[in-house]
Amino acid sequence: MKLLLASKSPRRRQLLSELGYPVEFITLNVDEHVPAGTPAADTAEILACRKAAACPVDVIGDDDILVAADTVVVLGEKVLGKPANRDEAMDMLHALAGNRHTVYTGVCMRTSHQSLSFTEKTDVFFRRLDDKELAYYVDNYHPYDKAGAYGIQEWIGMIGISRIEGCYYNVMGLPVARVYEAIQLLTQKK
Repeated sequence: MKLLLASKSPRRRQLLSELGYPVEFITLNVDEHVPAGTPAADTAEILACRKAAACPVDVIGDDDILVAADTVVVLGEKVLGKPANRDEAMDMLHALAGNRHTVYTGVCMRTSHQSLSFTEKTDVFFRRLDDKELAYYVDNYHPYDKAGAYGIQEWIGMIGISRIEGCYYNVMGLPVARVYEAIQLLTQKK
């Protein structure tokens, strides 16, 4: 069995590989726009399901499982995407510093005959951070490919996050334990 990852994320690939399965990237072009008024808590799963639906069925072999995921960082009701530049990254981190935010990862998994989807939620609490700390992180880690402008596994996570409630790996972009349970469920139904 192999896992087909409908994501360009090297972190998701690493996490899936560490489960002991071979992983292959699948490149898909998917519209990531969600309609205005979509609840922030639903956004990630909607996008993950859209990615999974974009994969042609004939790409998924009899023993393969497609894994599509999307992660959003939500502060209040505002979804924080990936920053386009240094100023946006600094603005996002200023907003997160000293506050609680929520990370939602939506996952949609498909075999050639069935699919399932779910959303994992983790609350993240940042301590207050000063401009010097934020600038150091942005200038040294360039978090432009990360929702919310940070990676929990990087320096800012080590010094800036006071606690989390929920799955650590979810904040990295993939709730690995839930994905593993889903793999077991999908392979039992064959």
